Amino acid sequence: MMTLRTLTLVVLFHTALFAQLELPPLFNDHMVLQQKEMVSIWGTDHPNTAITVVGSWNESATTTADANGKWKVKLKTTEAGGPYTLTVQGSSEVVFNDILMGDVWICSGQSNMEMPLKGFRSQPVTGSNEAILNSTNNKIRLFTVKRNPSLVPVDTVSGAWLKSHPLTSKEFSAVAYFFGRKLNDVLDIPIGLIGVSWGGSSIETWMDKETLSQYKTVDLAEAIPDSPQRAHTLLYNGMIHPIQDYTNKGFLWYQGESNRMNSDDYLDLFPAMIRQWRTQWGQENLPFYYVQIAPFGYRGKNAAYIREAQLKAMNAVKHVGMAVTLDIGDCQYIHPPEKRVVGERLAYWALAKDYGMDGIAYSGPVYEKMEKTDDGKINLFFSYSDNGLISFDKALAGFTIAGEDRIFYPATAIVNRTGAVTVSSEMVPNPVAVRYAFESCPEATLFNIEGLPASSFRTDDWEHEENN
Repeated sequence: MMTLRTLTLVVLFHTALFAQLELPPLFNDHMVLQQKEMVSIWGTDHPNTAITVVGSWNESATTTADANGKWKVKLKTTEAGGPYTLTVQGSSEVVFNDILMGDVWICSGQSNMEMPLKGFRSQPVTGSNEAILNSTNNKIRLFTVKRNPSLVPVDTVSGAWLKSHPLTSKEFSAVAYFFGRKLNDVLDIPIGLIGVSWGGSSIETWMDKETLSQYKTVDLAEAIPDSPQRAHTLLYNGMIHPIQDYTNKGFLWYQGESNRMNSDDYLDLFPAMIRQWRTQWGQENLPFYYVQIAPFGYRGKNAAYIREAQLKAMNAVKHVGMAVTLDIGDCQYIHPPEKRVVGERLAYWALAKDYGMDGIAYSGPVYEKMEKTDDGKINLFFSYSDNGLISFDKALAGFTIAGEDRIFYPATAIVNRTGAVTVSSEMVPNPVAVRYAFESCPEATLFNIEGLPASSFRTDDWEHEENN
């Protein structure tokens, strides 16, 4: 016979297994919900408990917690505005205050995305003090996902929604902040920014096992290693999987430095990760804007190949855009200080493509095709250069040219009257290939009239050389 004391312990044990109504930290005071959408709201409660979710904007939804205590509803949101309250009733009641409707962007990557507005120690962000001083803005809300590598997919993250303010903005991603500030300045709507980044992380750690295994052998860790940000799937499990139901407007991505040595793999992995994330969020056309890595004095394999892989992603996946940073790199510092420039170049893509801001330039020139001339020259043609190309009083440098022997020589380049770039060298009477800024730390000299730089590129597909 079960004693009363034993029975009490059993009841208490089962009660502890299923705590009362609880929602993950993504749902809290000051949060931003994606405007004009059916947003997902979820949590846990006692099994089979009736759940009611009520928004003060006159919308509600009901469901019942399943046998494991999990529940999720879809709730219709209104246009940008607020503040509102959200009330969730189950075995208890939770009320969230100061909620805004706006656009939510998830901002991920490695240290250049993680770099806070205040800068890293001994590594500045240009203009950070002034930006921090003027960062008080009730319509910009910030959520930083706490680092959490995991061997298996988990359901929740740690973090909190914070209003933009000098004390909060200085600790948040500079690139993400400047992106959000530009959107808010132009659109005057609330912007929610979710930072999910880890310095030194490889792309493989942000992907799930199923997707990654289609492209390479997956080595799953049996324990959390010393450098979890380089281990397959661990950051996906602990930091992406638990937020995949949070309805958003799009993604920002700044990563690639850690995959410089396997740029061939990146050609497949990067588009695959974009498709995977869109599938997880249930929207195959979610905007995805990313940053091409900046020039830096790497040793070993030429970093131009990873920039090339990033450039090719623009054609491999729909609804993406790339911010080029060829003009703001520093051969001595892997973290370029011009984070405002980066954030605003990402914002140009979003403003043009997602917010209908016609008439603005959003991409630098992108190499399109080449034509050989009868007098031993090559003409290069570019998209995103309708108003012309320019070098802004610099010599148009960084071009090399090669013949059938595949030996590249420095070349003379000019912008001709048709708007193409004509490249030639006396050393190469019968040229077949051209490269521009195709080294780890080049100087940018080619821009469109709007001041956006061209990416490094090559017209050939010859085997990689391992050194610059």
